[in-house]
This record gives sequence, structure tokens and C-alpha cells, in this order.
Amino acid sequence: MRAGAQLQGAEKMATIGRPATRGLASVAVLCSTLACGSSSPTAPSDGGSPNTTLTPVAQTAEWPISTADAEGLDTVRLTDAVNRIRRGEYGRVNSLLVARNDRLVVEEYFNGWTAGAAHTLQSVTKSIASLAAGLAIDRGALRLTDPVTTWFSDYQPIAAFDANKQMLTVRDLLTMRTGLDWTEQQYAGSPLERINNCSCDWIRFMLDWRMREPPGARFEYVSGGVILLGAVVGRATGARVDLWLDANLFAPLGVQGARWERGLPDGLPHTGGGLYLRPRDMAKIGTLAATGGRWQGQQVVSEQWMRSSTQTLQDVVNNFGGRPATYGYLWWGLPGGVIVASGSRGQWILAVPDRQLVVVSTAENSNAQWAAPVQILFDHILPAAR
Repeated sequence: MRAGAQLQGAEKMATIGRPATRGLASVAVLCSTLACGSSSPTAPSDGGSPNTTLTPVAQTAEWPISTADAEGLDTVRLTDAVNRIRRGEYGRVNSLLVARNDRLVVEEYFNGWTAGAAHTLQSVTKSIASLAAGLAIDRGALRLTDPVTTWFSDYQPIAAFDANKQMLTVRDLLTMRTGLDWTEQQYAGSPLERINNCSCDWIRFMLDWRMREPPGARFEYVSGGVILLGAVVGRATGARVDLWLDANLFAPLGVQGARWERGLPDGLPHTGGGLYLRPRDMAKIGTLAATGGRWQGQQVVSEQWMRSSTQTLQDVVNNFGGRPATYGYLWWGLPGGVIVASGSRGQWILAVPDRQLVVVSTAENSNAQWAAPVQILFDHILPAAR
């Protein structure tokens, strides 16, 4: 099967797995002129649209529901945020969900999207790949210190194999400190474009890719490394990574309708950016981050893994909506202890453990407004939390 053959149109091929990142300088320029977040809460607007109230959250068996007021959230501020989205102030946002105290309190869809439709996650997929690795580590099938190449003896000889590649570990893949000679700052002509569009074995592509320096030397966003991580999880557990997730993560969470972009070999899922989930299921993932791995009282992922994987390093490696971003094990961090999964064109899971708050948004936004949900969180939702 051709890698990426299930992609629907050139635009998806051109964006899958791309980092929700911008160079610090370029983000500063964008934020000087565009909606990238302010330093103080936004006052509720008097402007409106014909629909100026929150849509009632549908009662289903999969999510306990409540009201904003009952969960200590200011309905006026939340309604203002939703009306701003309806008016297009944050670009083309397709969904906004808010959960607090394990209850869904806001569920809004826009531009014809509905609760039952799975949405591209782009690089939010990477944070779910982190959970896949964590589940394997929790069960003793995998270790952070495992050298990556030892899982692929059948791929010997490996091209450009040297001492640096021999040292590459699972932890290096998780922290984006692989030492690979790779950049995704410009997608055109990048290694990511090549792997997304090749008719090749993705494992071989990554194993043979040359090293630039020793692993751990610096942060460099490598989507292909997360595809390789998915393959490692498959080798370690004996189950292809999507099947591993189905059994050990998606089933306990009641995830419905998940689907993947796939490539070679054997329908390998694109764990760098190829997962589609309903926003309701994204909010369940966010709840794991907010609660230390629990869903409705069940420990789905160990608290130890959830805490360690979302504990970011101090180095500022990006800038989201004018706010410094740090990185853990395929999770981002923002000031105030906000745990973040972020994907190109505006896919976000934002979890605030000390407020027991989860915000999910999906979108089809340009680079100028891809970080709009960060502004919505800091300017509207956090000020609404009592």
C-alpha cells in the first residue's frame, strides 16, 4: 500500500505530522499583529450573533455532563468565548469542548461539524503515541533506556550506522532529542514531506536516516521519530501500535470511530500525525492528563507515567500564542502548569490539573490563528473558573 494512500487530497498530505510550532522570532512577529493572546482576561463582548447562548450538552452514556455554573465556571464568560468563535474572531474553529471535574460542561460545534465526526488530530497524535509507549512501559514490555535499533535486527544492516545512532533510545524519541539530521521548519523538501509521500517502508526510512550529533544534544522536532516510536511499541508489545491502543487505551475510554493514516510496512499507523478522533474522545485524553491517568475512577495509565511524561524540561523550545512552551515526552507545557497536545492548523488538548479543567478545540486555521485556543483558554476560560 502506498504510504499515505488514504489521505484525502493534497492539503492533508502537505500537513500531516507537521509541528504545531513556529520559530520564536516568527511567532513574535505574528503576535504583534494577529490574535495570539493577551496578558489579561478579555472582557465579555456586547456584540452578538442570533445564537447567544451555550448549546445544551447532550446526555449520553459515555460522558457525565453538568452545567458550567454547577462546576464553578462563569457562564457569561464562556458564552462570550463561544460567540466570538461563532463570529469568526478566532478563524475557522470547528469545535470547542470544556470539561471540569470529569464532567462535560461545554460542547460546541461550528461550520457543519457534529459530535459524531472524527477530526484530524495532526500532531496531537504524538501525545497519544506517548501514551502508547507509557502503557508498554507500565507493563514491562519496554524501557526508556532501550536502544531503538535493537528492536529491528531484521533491518540489519542499517545505513549510516555509527556510535550516535547506536546510542539512540526510546527516551530520545519521546523528548525530540534524537540527534537526527532533520528539520521540519520548512515543510517543502523536508524529510517529513519525503516520508509522507514516499511509497517506502517508513521503518527503513527512519532507521537509515543519518545522524547529525549525539542523541540528547538539543531539541529538534522530528515527526518521523514518532512514527519509529510507534513501530518500537509494536515490536515490544507484539501488537501493531493501533491495535495496542485499541485494547489498552481506546477501549477503557470508550473511544468510538478512531481511524489512522497508514503506510508501509503492513499498514503501519502514522503516529507522527495521522490519527482522527471525535473531540469528545480528545477530551477523554485530556482528562487523563488532568487526573494523573484516571478516567471515571479507573486508572487507565499509571499516575507515574502520566506525571513523568507531562513534566517538561525547563528549556523554552517554542512559543504558543505569545506564551513560552516547554516539552516533555511528546507533551508540551505552558505557564501555570498547563499540559498541552498541539497539532497543525489548530488542533488542541489543554489540561489544567490544578483546576481539574480540560479544553479541546479543533480547527482548519491558517498559521496566523492556529494558536487561537491558547488565547481562548487564557483570556476566557481560566478567568471563568472559580
